[in-house]
Amino acid sequence: MGRRRRRARGQRSRLLSPRRGERRRRVRERSPRQAALGREPPRRGGRVHGSCSRLAPVGADQRPGVRAATLAADASTGARIGVVIGRVCIVGAGTIGSLFAGHLAQVVDVCVLTRRREHAQALDEHGLRVTGRSELTARLEATADPSALPDFDLGIVCCKGTDLETVAASLEGRAAQATLMTVQNGLGAEDVVRRHGDWPLISAITFMSGTRHSDTEVEYILDAATWLGPYEETPLARVREVEALIRSSGLRAQAFEDLRPLQWSKLVFNATVNGVAALTGLPHDFHFASEAEPTDLGRLVHALMEEGTAVAQAAGPGTADDPWEMNVHATGRGSGHYPSMLEDVNAERPTEVESINGALVREAERLGVEIPLQRSLYALVRAREASYS
Repeated sequence: MGRRRRRARGQRSRLLSPRRGERRRRVRERSPRQAALGREPPRRGGRVHGSCSRLAPVGADQRPGVRAATLAADASTGARIGVVIGRVCIVGAGTIGSLFAGHLAQVVDVCVLTRRREHAQALDEHGLRVTGRSELTARLEATADPSALPDFDLGIVCCKGTDLETVAASLEGRAAQATLMTVQNGLGAEDVVRRHGDWPLISAITFMSGTRHSDTEVEYILDAATWLGPYEETPLARVREVEALIRSSGLRAQAFEDLRPLQWSKLVFNATVNGVAALTGLPHDFHFASEAEPTDLGRLVHALMEEGTAVAQAAGPGTADDPWEMNVHATGRGSGHYPSMLEDVNAERPTEVESINGALVREAERLGVEIPLQRSLYALVRAREASYS
């Protein structure tokens, strides 16, 4: 344990390390994509263009089909990548979906598929405002009816695991030429989507976080990266195109050839942090990393993560980043983020306990790994759900 703490102090997780000297992105700052095209950035209050639109000046380069053949700069290498993504559909407009929608709408046409009709109507009428680490406003076309969606080139599926089967079924037979990127917690999201279509799939996980204050406003709190990688036969080049697009919007992203070790890092981290937060009512703050006294919560969190890491190692991929180090670094940033499972139990909504904690427990059973603490955490969160009035 001591050796792990020393390593945590000396080595930061590559995902959560902030960029040195990073400033808030301003709306009038040119993105890499805009710079490559010699275009001005979107203006607030600009004219709305296109059937699935955004705030932007209207010019010759706004003609249908022109944006689909643009170039985006790869922020990591300076290389220019041919991006053939003219329209993005955000499937699920919770916190993560809203962050993707608000940022991507600054550089490409964005449509949003919502669960509630009134949510779609609010986005249509008022647009989407992002505050916090970004300050921007975007006009979006939104709908709660999958049959009303226009064709799109990239779908980013951000719904909760509890809704994924229904959402994937609603997309069946649509956007045949699109690539879909799943951004879910837990394991197996790609398999669920695959049952409903043969789209090229990209696996993704994200640590960026925020708070959705209303249907039309989201606060961007933790500017962490989205990790993405190919699923099955999807070419890595396509993954890198999506990586470049996300970066051009001002969000952080990194592509990997094999995402599985990173998915396991996120699963172990998420199962522990979400479960403990849901049961204690605490945001993800310094309590989760404190180990100085025997009664400190950090001791339990550390033990839970050790169990989860053992399952990842038995499964084969292992973990790319030490979940405990990720926890220490995240709490050290002082954001006091409220994990989604805590928000769900506070609102007495169904949680993602099955797709997160349940996935970990089932893998442990399959592999013959004993994880008594994680099993107890899983059972207690399920009991917490059962207590809803």
